[in-house]
Amino acid sequence: MLFLYCVLLLNCLALLVAGVVEQRRHLAQLERIPTRVLVNGIRGKSSITRLCAGALRGAGLVTVAKTTGTAARFIHPDGTEEPVHRKFGIANVAEQIGIVRRAAAYRPDALVIECMAVTPALQEINQTKLIRSTVGVLCNVRDDHLAEMGPTLDDVARSLSRSMPVGGVCVTAERDRLPVLREEAAARRCELVAVDPDAVTDEELRGFSWFTFKENVAVALAVARLLGVDRRTALAGMREAPPDPGVLSVERYRTRGGQRLRFANVFAANDPESTLMNVHQLIGLGAITPRPHVVINCRPDRIERNNQMGEIVPRLDPSTVFLIGHPTRSARNGIPGDWGGRVVDLGGDRLDPRRMVDEMLAALGPDSSLVAVGNIHGQGERLIEQLGELPPDDAPANDLLAPLSSGAVL
Repeated sequence: MLFLYCVLLLNCLALLVAGVVEQRRHLAQLERIPTRVLVNGIRGKSSITRLCAGALRGAGLVTVAKTTGTAARFIHPDGTEEPVHRKFGIANVAEQIGIVRRAAAYRPDALVIECMAVTPALQEINQTKLIRSTVGVLCNVRDDHLAEMGPTLDDVARSLSRSMPVGGVCVTAERDRLPVLREEAAARRCELVAVDPDAVTDEELRGFSWFTFKENVAVALAVARLLGVDRRTALAGMREAPPDPGVLSVERYRTRGGQRLRFANVFAANDPESTLMNVHQLIGLGAITPRPHVVINCRPDRIERNNQMGEIVPRLDPSTVFLIGHPTRSARNGIPGDWGGRVVDLGGDRLDPRRMVDEMLAALGPDSSLVAVGNIHGQGERLIEQLGELPPDDAPANDLLAPLSSGAVL
């Protein structure tokens, strides 16, 4: 028995020594990267990561970036990128160690990396142990991940604040929870820089060939300014940056009946406020027509989110609401009873996708816009797949999409 205890003790000591060696090696790799930007928040992290990296590359700084959103990517200093491979396809914050090691091999001026932690404890570990950012970004506080960070939005703000660098600087576009963020920043001796999205002009935003928000651009400009990059250079670099695979896009199709259809994939913005902001901005740009048709995809493990999408239907002001997925009643129950629009229930995971799309298209007019909201998984993926089989609409449009080809990313 004593022998077994000795073996156990030796193994524990070996693990302790290995952990200490690994931690010191990791800290040494971090020291080889003078500027480390950690991007956190609820919506837009991947886009902001790419914008920041593009701005710094445009100024000639050797910059490595890594996103975690729709498709995790490692972005090299020349702007090329590759998928982040994960064992069994499962994301784990420990992968940041390998990312830092790869980044340090370039001897970069900066690393821009998206926070991939959700729970408060892991967010703090990600900052204090794995990245130790010199510049933090907390893009916004939205109604999401309440089970892990909530239950209130103030709680979400405090949780996200755990990624603020102690004694450093943090940039935010958040307005409603700004007092909470200022309080958390003061506790960490962190300078909080609040940006004004309206400082980004419409002309500057139109310079992008893909869709982004003024909030995202304003945050990236502030980060670039902190690192000594002027506005014009930063904007030029951002416009050269490749968009995230999950970026908001509008596709233009011709249906089998000859109808013209604009399809806006807003699945990535799966919280109510982000969804509303996306749709209203697309209408404002003329990318989709006012009073579009809306499709809400429901999932059995997202009952609350399905209900929230139903609740915002009057604010979306659609001509028709199509319900797909399961259980559709979770979204329908959220639609206010006094909303006088039309609801078409095409729910059920066993419904043939082709039939689902055919019934949907049959209810549309000759020149319509269709907006997909909720969550992409399940019937949402099948919807996109079926629409992708339609021929593109190459005819010029009399709106801001005119200079762009069919299937343009805005």
